[in-house]
Amino acid sequence: MTTIGILGAGRVGSGLARKLAEAGHEVALGHRESPDPGPAPAPSAEREPDAGPAILHLDQRSAAAGADIVVNATPGDSALARMAALEDELAGKILIDVSNATHHGPDGLPAGLCYPDGSLAEQLQRALPATRVVKTLNTMLFMVMTDPAALSTPPTAYLSGDDADAKAVTAGLLGDLGWRPDWIEDLGDITTARATEALVLLAPHVLRRRGFQPFAVSLAR
Repeated sequence: MTTIGILGAGRVGSGLARKLAEAGHEVALGHRESPDPGPAPAPSAEREPDAGPAILHLDQRSAAAGADIVVNATPGDSALARMAALEDELAGKILIDVSNATHHGPDGLPAGLCYPDGSLAEQLQRALPATRVVKTLNTMLFMVMTDPAALSTPPTAYLSGDDADAKAVTAGLLGDLGWRPDWIEDLGDITTARATEALVLLAPHVLRRRGFQPFAVSLAR
């Protein structure tokens, strides 16, 4: 069992937190601000059978500090500043980056890359030299991340990172999310994230034509 801190409590982060907790990991979901814990349950209260796995709700700094592995699921256009501010909390850890750093068009869909001559993952690795950054799960809609087998065509989860052990650990977590080993493609070092991050520019064209239906950019063999 691994303690995982997921930074970003939107659809991506919440979905990953739920699935990883179901797989038996201790999961803390990091919110932008300290979450309201709500009223404490009575000592005798029993957990509802369909309440789902326990997930700890914390602020992002606390979630990162207490985790063995951290997932960046914050908005990509502000992720670099957010993660750089957590340099001490992330030192010595694996940071799995699933975000895409894009400028949004009038319809709210990606219209351009924030780092057209590089990638967010490279920027993160440069800003966090004591952290092992791995890029993955950024070439699909969020629901595919935690249910890849739902697609009629086998999807691909790409891995980019400088540390082989960190990528192996990440691949193991992908397995907990339902990804088969033959659906995982290790592209190489962190510079290869430039290619997968650029693929996000396909998304708005697909969404406008097909609607909000699950899809992934897959490698056909």
